[in-house]
Amino acid sequence: MILLIAILILAFLIIICNLHIVQQSRAYVVERMGAFRTVWGVGIHFKMPFIERIAKKVSLKEQVLDYPPQPVITKDNVTMQIDTVVYFQITDPKLYTYGVEYPMVAMETLTATTLRNIIGDLELDQTLTSRDVINTKMRAILDEVTDPWGIKVNRVELKNILPPQDIQNSMEKQMKAERDRRQAILQAEGTKRSQILVAEGEKEAAILKADAEKQSAILRAEGEAQAIMEVQKALAESVRLLNEACPNDQVIKLKALEALQKVADGQATKIIIPSELQGLAGLAASAKEFLKD
Repeated sequence: MILLIAILILAFLIIICNLHIVQQSRAYVVERMGAFRTVWGVGIHFKMPFIERIAKKVSLKEQVLDYPPQPVITKDNVTMQIDTVVYFQITDPKLYTYGVEYPMVAMETLTATTLRNIIGDLELDQTLTSRDVINTKMRAILDEVTDPWGIKVNRVELKNILPPQDIQNSMEKQMKAERDRRQAILQAEGTKRSQILVAEGEKEAAILKADAEKQSAILRAEGEAQAIMEVQKALAESVRLLNEACPNDQVIKLKALEALQKVADGQATKIIIPSELQGLAGLAASAKEFLKD
């Protein structure tokens, strides 16, 4: 009885020990008698005791490998330090288990050699400005080589590119000179634009001033012409009224004397008085003297 209970307990323990629960995004590679048997997916699985074993537990999540800086030499013989980040995912647990020994070490070595081959075909300036091209080439090469290993390379990124210190100093000086040049160009363009705006302003001001003077002269001339017309109209009206009044000879002589007086107020040095006005002029002078007394 005790032996039966012991056998039952032992069988129960064996069953419990050979029950396995595979979690999400994981896979178990199972061997039977040393040969590949199957790959367990998510769920509960039972392993035949003593004749089957779990050869490898594989994660199917996307993984990241961050490699330390690698020394690489460009086409123009410049040694740089470049560190690389590789994003990959295991797509076939069987190939990953049996495809290559130490797959992570193989991935690191393959990444370093591929990076050296690509950078060796580029010059320094191309390396610094062609990160996307390098990333694309490396991803394509790594993905093709690692496909028999059951690995899918999703992305490759160059995290840092570090040239030698003397080249970094030269690049900084070059960048500073370029910034100074751009600043000088911008200042010159600003000064030029300012001078152009000032000249255009002065030109517009001169045009407006000339136009104002022109309009003022036109208006002044029109005013003078209008005044002359009004004077002429008044004279014409006075002559008309005088003619309508039928003036006698004395009135006409008096008007002539008034005209003569206006003539005498001018700049003339000699005045010739008609004979018919001399008597009238003497009479006017006598009347003036009488009024003074």
